[in-house]
This record gives sequence, C-alpha cells and structure tokens, in this order.
Amino acid sequence: MRIFLLESTSFSDELCGRAAAVCTDSENYASALKHAVESGHTSVLEHAVFTFQVEGISRAALAQLTRHRLASFDVQSQRYVKLDNPELVIPNSILNLKTELRDQAMVCLEDSMKMYQKLLDAGVPAEDARYVTPQAVPTKLIMTMNARELLHFFSLRTCNRAQWEIRKMADKMLEICMKVAPEIFKYAGPGCVTGKCPEKRPCGKPRNADEWNED
Repeated sequence: MRIFLLESTSFSDELCGRAAAVCTDSENYASALKHAVESGHTSVLEHAVFTFQVEGISRAALAQLTRHRLASFDVQSQRYVKLDNPELVIPNSILNLKTELRDQAMVCLEDSMKMYQKLLDAGVPAEDARYVTPQAVPTKLIMTMNARELLHFFSLRTCNRAQWEIRKMADKMLEICMKVAPEIFKYAGPGCVTGKCPEKRPCGKPRNADEWNED
C-alpha cells in the first residue's frame, strides 16, 4: 500500500484558526482554533482540504472507504483498465495458516485470475470479465476530504475494531496529516486516544497515538 499527499490547503492550521477567530472576534488564531476544536465546533475545519493518492488497496477495502460520503473519489476503472498480473492483497490471517487450507485459498485466487485472462482472450469485454475476479484485486484512487471529515474518518478507521487494511491506510494518512497540520490533527484518533471509547464492547487494547504505523 502506498499513500501520497498530493495537495493540502496552504497553512491549514492558520486558515482554520482564522475561521474560528472570525466566529469569536478573536485576534489569536491559534487560541481560537484550540478553543473551537476542544469545544466540538469543528465546522471551522471544513475550510482545510486534503487530497491523497492511494495505491495498492483491495476492492474489499475500497467498498468500506467509499462509505465515507463526505469525500470525493476517482478510482481506477476496471472497465477500461485490464488487470495485468496484479499483486493481490491477501490478509495475514490467510497467509499465516499452517494447514493445506492456505494453499487451497491461494489456488482459488490464482484460478480466478487465470479465468479472468481466459475470458479476455476469448473476447469477453474487461467490464464483464472482471466479474470472476476476487476482492483481493488491488486498485488505485485519488481521494479528497476536508479536515472535519478526516477527523471523523480517523475516529472510526484507526480504531482496533476497524478492518485491518483500512486501519493501516488510516494510520498512514493520519501520520501525514499530523505533519502538515499538527494543531488540527493532534486530537485525531479513535476514542481511546481522544477520550472515552464509544464502543459498547471495547477491545481492551487502547492505541498509542505516537505509533500510528505499528500494524
């Protein structure tokens, strides 16, 4: 998985601080931003926008990602782009199996991709041949979110209960955002980092905000 920050609003902390200062008629942008965020008045964060390029996530993870509707996505087309021996995204829970089941799973994935190629060779359009491919097929995309939606995204997807692949993606994105806009994102993360865990059944393993790439 590879993630690149393509674009971000210049001086995001200052811009959002200025917006917060307008609301309270303050002259101190940093103080106004801190007060707004800590008070839950996060509408001021919508002025800062971040665009990422993501490569190598599975179609399974993509389905979860696009549930975040307050974002813009452009995804590599499987209608027009043929899959050329892609490196499938395979969970460690399958790779680490010590039984023949692992080998059977790998054969299943390989057979799916071989059938895809056979269908292409037989003249079946790529948009139809893709129906036999597994969710492990990787894709790439461009995604844009404002800072407020990113905070919401991080609160859900950096949680231990999030699916491993999208959690890994969220961890990397948060690490990038913290470097670009530290004042906005110093409060980012799951409930166990920012306050109280909202889950009815907490995992019992609170995350460390200083180690977002531990997985």
